[in-house]
Amino acid sequence: MVPAHFLIDSNVPIPFDQGERVNIQKLITATCFAAVALAASGCAVPGIGGGKVVLSTDQIYPAIGPYSQMIGHGKLIYFSGVIPLNKAGTAIEGSTIEEQTRKVLDYIKAELASQGLGFEDVLNSTVYMQDLNEFAAMNAVYGQYFQKDPPARATLQVARLPRDARIEIAIIAARR
Repeated sequence: MVPAHFLIDSNVPIPFDQGERVNIQKLITATCFAAVALAASGCAVPGIGGGKVVLSTDQIYPAIGPYSQMIGHGKLIYFSGVIPLNKAGTAIEGSTIEEQTRKVLDYIKAELASQGLGFEDVLNSTVYMQDLNEFAAMNAVYGQYFQKDPPARATLQVARLPRDARIEIAIIAARR
C-alpha cells in the first residue's frame, strides 16, 4: 500500500504492496486504454458521456407524431408526455380523471421499467390537466405511485390535450 504521505511525481515510480514498481505515466496510459475499450465494448450505459440517445418501449402505445417516447442524455432520461391511450394508440381509455391518471402512470411505470428504473428515480414531473377542479382526485391517484420522496412537480390547466384526454404527464428521471 502506498503511504498517505507519498507524493506522486509523473517521473517517479510508485511502489506497490508486492514490491513491484510502476511508472505513473504507464499506469495512466493503461487506465485510459482500458476505459476506452470498456466504452467501445458496449458495456457503457447508452447516453452516459455521449450525446442524445433515442429510447423506446413496446410496453406502451407507439409515438403518435414526430417525437420520441424517451431521450437519454448523460444520466438523465426525458420522457415525452403520456396520455391515457389504449395500447394501439387509437382511443382514450377511461372516462374519469382517476381512471385516466392511473392509465398514464401505469404507462410511465412501464417506460421507467424498460430503462431499469422506478418511480423513485423520477426527478421532475409536469402534469397537464384539462380541468384543475379535478386536481384533488388526480393527486390522490398520483400519490399512490409516488409514495416516497416524490419528485418536483408543476401542474397546469390547459385548454385542450391531444385526443381530448383529461390528463398528460411528462417526467425527467435519472439513471442510477
